[in-house]
Amino acid sequence: MSKQNFSLFLIAALMIVAAAFSRLILYPFNYSPIIGMALLGGSVISNKKLAFALPLLAMFLSDVLFEAFSIAPGFWGWGQLLHYGIYALITVMGFGLKRINVLNVAGFSIAASIVFFLLSNSVFFMTDNPIYHLYPSNAAGYVDCLIGGLPFLAKSLLTDLAYSSLLFGGYYLMEKRSFSKATA
Repeated sequence: MSKQNFSLFLIAALMIVAAAFSRLILYPFNYSPIIGMALLGGSVISNKKLAFALPLLAMFLSDVLFEAFSIAPGFWGWGQLLHYGIYALITVMGFGLKRINVLNVAGFSIAASIVFFLLSNSVFFMTDNPIYHLYPSNAAGYVDCLIGGLPFLAKSLLTDLAYSSLLFGGYYLMEKRSFSKATA
């Protein structure tokens, strides 16, 4: 890995870890940086293994800290493992984000939010609903589950756009600053 590539990787890694810690701090308000972290990792980290590993490890670290400090249950079952898979899928979506500009980042962020909404509500319906019996176990219950999640979708869209903007904008500024120093 060249010095320039390592610098870019380090910038992305530090931003992803910082965003994961913001997940802890902002937990009571349910603002989550995970979508932005996964998109950034997929988009800017050239080593695909690291592109997957960084957001997932950062999320795992924040889950450990949730559990260790009794902030919230850090580990809550099979549904959580499936959510890690959803975040891996969103990292794959980030692979397609080659031209980084405001419109593309916003579009990918919105698409990732919708994918997350549909898949995470499906996971809830399949794994947790049989335990909690919130919805009937049929097609109408599934539709009710999706409708019940709409308030979360609205908040997620805004949060994901904000974090994606912060992460990609911060990465761009740090990249520009580090390379302007290198060429000076």
